[in-house]
Amino acid sequence: MSRILIYDTTLRDGSQAEGISYSLSDKIKIAQKLDIFGVDYIEGGWPASNPKDTEFFKQAANINWQNAKIAAFGSTCKAGLAPSDDANLRALVECGAPVACIVGKSWDFHVVKALGTTLEENLRMIEESVRFLKEAGLEVIFDAEHFFDGHKNNPNYALQTIKAAQRGGADVITLCDTNGGCLPGEITEIITSIKKWIEVPLGIHAHNDGELAVANSLVAIDAGVTMVQGTFNGYGERCGNANLCSIIPNIELKTKYHCKAGQSLKHLTETAFYISEVSNTRLSKNQPFVGSGAFAHKGGIHVSAIMKSPETYEHLPPDKVGNKRRVLVSELAGTSNLVEKARELNVTLDPKSKKTKELIKKIKELEYEGYQFEGAEASLELFLRKNLGDYIDHFKLEIFKVNTEKRGTSEFSSEAIIKIRVDDKVVHTAAEGEGPVHAMDNALRKALTEFFPVLSNMYLEDYKVRVLEESKATQAKVRVLITSRDQESMWSTVGVSTNIIEASWQALIESMDYALLKEKKKRELQSVAQGGE
Repeated sequence: MSRILIYDTTLRDGSQAEGISYSLSDKIKIAQKLDIFGVDYIEGGWPASNPKDTEFFKQAANINWQNAKIAAFGSTCKAGLAPSDDANLRALVECGAPVACIVGKSWDFHVVKALGTTLEENLRMIEESVRFLKEAGLEVIFDAEHFFDGHKNNPNYALQTIKAAQRGGADVITLCDTNGGCLPGEITEIITSIKKWIEVPLGIHAHNDGELAVANSLVAIDAGVTMVQGTFNGYGERCGNANLCSIIPNIELKTKYHCKAGQSLKHLTETAFYISEVSNTRLSKNQPFVGSGAFAHKGGIHVSAIMKSPETYEHLPPDKVGNKRRVLVSELAGTSNLVEKARELNVTLDPKSKKTKELIKKIKELEYEGYQFEGAEASLELFLRKNLGDYIDHFKLEIFKVNTEKRGTSEFSSEAIIKIRVDDKVVHTAAEGEGPVHAMDNALRKALTEFFPVLSNMYLEDYKVRVLEESKATQAKVRVLITSRDQESMWSTVGVSTNIIEASWQALIESMDYALLKEKKKRELQSVAQGGE
């Protein structure tokens, strides 16, 4: 079984994505996570470009890497300059990384227009730069920038550039679809045509501008490359780079090839989420393999089928990549959806009962009004338990009022006044906040924490508002989704109204209701465990 090397460039190419900026600490954390996962190479950055990357390599030199080699990125020497006199190449030698990856031009158009030099001088720059780094004792990877576009425009010259890298002693020559515009057939044809001239192992570096970076990487492997460059979650400039979260499981589970990281597939989803958190980005729900929706089923026919045999609508078991199957409940739901989702929530439903059919009808009516339970499973569980008589209200609202005030040029201020009843006791209190929702949250906590101390451990994680009927302008309904969390878990609740305060109140109340339900279930489990002892 042929082994494919995985070269991760999340910390360099991935950091060029809009909205991503890594601190030194971020880069170290991500590199260590990638190393544990099992990638073969981690490109840490460009030591000649900024002090942060220089410091990264200093710290990396003192870390005991379990699986990966650390690579430093740079470019060939400048036109008219000897490699030994080029500060960029000297930085690669001095940074302490055992691997140097240098980029050079392979498209004649770029040589003349971008570098402003001759085609012959560019070949000299490539060969001598690679040789200089090899003589310094480094493993050298040559990235042939724009190779496929260059080959389509001037195949002979594109071939000469990688031959120059081969003469210089490159360990791997990576063919780059830098503009991301090639089709899989072109990738296969071009790699096949140049293989007879090149003895050095080949790699692929694909960008995703045509939504084909993963496909192009996989066909390149079939065509004979043995190294794949990419980024976790597909981060990168413009439309991103080849997504290693898709490439690695496809290699390991669906081809005759193998990669070391394939042994860690059960940690793929966890690693993708970790890197997205450190990158301060949200992992796309529909990202293949690792997204929360990658194995989510909504259509009633689909759910009915997967309950009998999951492979009817899943290309692989989700636990193979550390993900999990989810059943969504919406206006598209059938009995199978609701029964399966209820089972996940430890609520028993009889699929043949009249009550179950009534619940489905109610859910569809609520979704028609604007509710969305697939993103608010805490609200769904509360809905089911209340309609099944398996829930007792912890408190009852008597009255609440929210005032927002602005005087002259002063800042807005908000105050919430609330009266609630807990058993036979009435609590009347008020609290201020940065805005009306914050004030309501503060007032509720102030009133309820005395009775339910567990509420002091939860907090609002996220707050989203969606306008549902844009044509009605300020009279439109809005849907508020609140995500809350405590030290153990995270949950979401939903509210809908033409009044944003009312919608927020609904979602806020249910977030606290659910926290109290969680605590009740926790106590019941502890009681059962103690009884068993």
